Amino acid sequence: MKRLTPKGLFWIKGLLHVSFLSPIVYLVLLVMTDNAGGDPVQYIIHFTGMGAINSLIITLVVSPLAKFLKQGVLLQTRRLIGLYVFVYASLHIAAFISLDLLFAWGYLLQEVVKRPYILVGAVALIIVALLALTSFQAIKRKMGKGWQQLHNWIYVVAILAPIHFYWSVKSEIIEPSIYFALFAALLWLRRSQIKKWLLKR
Repeated sequence: MKRLTPKGLFWIKGLLHVSFLSPIVYLVLLVMTDNAGGDPVQYIIHFTGMGAINSLIITLVVSPLAKFLKQGVLLQTRRLIGLYVFVYASLHIAAFISLDLLFAWGYLLQEVVKRPYILVGAVALIIVALLALTSFQAIKRKMGKGWQQLHNWIYVVAILAPIHFYWSVKSEIIEPSIYFALFAALLWLRRSQIKKWLLKR
């Protein structure tokens, strides 16, 4: 297979931007035209949550795909995709706090106690936020080897995300089970890296 050129990578990144931004535009249009289902608030929360979990899967697919296609340059798209995981996760929690809880911060603690999946999601969001904030090259250089140790926490997010999804949908088990299987497969492909990371810790 022909090696990807910088120009080809540019177009791939452009396509990724369109692919990740289009659903957000679509969601806005649905809300503005009153086509976001019978419960728009829950629709928005679920839509952005699925955007986050799907973006996370795509992030984890990049490495094995680059290895399979022998296109190492594809690894340069991971940061871009990872930032969209953060964007969707942020929109997800923002929709929950603003539209569902109506900024009732005191009620948030009660919700965490009553619905532990919120705590699981919050932990995943904190990790994703740290990864996003440290994804810049300048910070990466300053952190040295510690940068990779921190970014290996994406494996923890890959465990927490499907758990959060499963607990949040309650009665529905088919779709969450599919995501559990996908994440399990992607983590299995990285079993040697994960083992080394855990041993170092």
